[in-house]
Parts: sequence; structure tokens; C-alpha cells
Amino acid sequence: MKVHEFTIIVSGFHPDRDDIANIFFEAGCDDATLAFQKGVLIVSFDREAPSFSSAVISAVENVVATGGKIERFEPDHLVSLSDIAKRAGLSRGAITNYHNGDRGENFPPPAARVTSESPLWDWCEVATWLHNRRQLSLEEVVHARIVKEANLVISNCEMKPDHFAGRMEERLRVLEVA
Repeated sequence: MKVHEFTIIVSGFHPDRDDIANIFFEAGCDDATLAFQKGVLIVSFDREAPSFSSAVISAVENVVATGGKIERFEPDHLVSLSDIAKRAGLSRGAITNYHNGDRGENFPPPAARVTSESPLWDWCEVATWLHNRRQLSLEEVVHARIVKEANLVISNCEMKPDHFAGRMEERLRVLEVA
């Protein structure tokens, strides 16, 4: 089995609690590193599972069992040009050239903050574009889609383990074989 890395942002725990690590360990998060940043708990997983979707679903079930509220998965699907370069393992200059149309056509348009000096792109769209140009693996595209889909489900449903698993399982597995 492969080890899958991702982060879940969790609220509902006070940083002064000294039993948080035990709560997460007992809930099955023994493969996660915990840290407080900016008022939320960062739960970074190195989860062994047969697939990325299986890792995501089981981690959500474990985190929900702690009583915390899942806010979102990271890495976020909205990215800057610098984020794109880092995730793709390319230079910032190469990504700027793609964006400007100097190296390739039809680079995806920004998805947010379009009128600002620091627009954001949808990582799923950019990852697909890069994959079509053999700059990024299909596995990275699938991971981007799964994280985005998980965040959509989290924002649209009450987080009960069965509810999340039921809504995500089929959708994520379809994405992995696409």
C-alpha cells in the first residue's frame, strides 16, 4: 500500500488542552501530526491506504470521531502562479510564460480575485492543463480533484462519518479511474 499525504484543518479544540494528542490517537489518527496555527488545528496525515480516496475517507471518519469540526482539506484548490510553480515542480518564470501565452495556448483563466494584482487559479483546471502537456502526472490531477471534491462535500453537508463516506466514496473512486 502507498502512503498518502494530506492535511485536514479542524476547529473545536482549544490549544491549551493537553489531551488532544490522545483524543486523535484513540480515534485512529496515529499517522497524523498535530499543530495549532492561526486558531485552528492542523492535522497532517501520512496515511497508508490502497488509494488516495480511501485515505481521505478513513481520515475524515477518524477526525469526526474526535468531536472536532472539519473545516477543509489542504492543499487548497485556489492557487497563485507561485503555488502552481511549486506544486508542478516548474519555475515561476515557466508558469508566467504559460499564463501569458508565450509557451502554450489556452492556459486556464483565473478563478478568483480576477481584477486584483494577485489572482488565483483553480488547481484542478491548471493541473489538467499541465497534465495534457506532460508536465504533471495523472495522479496529481486526481489528487487535486479529490481534495476539491472533499472540500465541496464538507461545505455542503453535516459531518457525520457515514454521511461523508456515503457522499464521497463513489464520487472519489470515479475520479481516481478517470
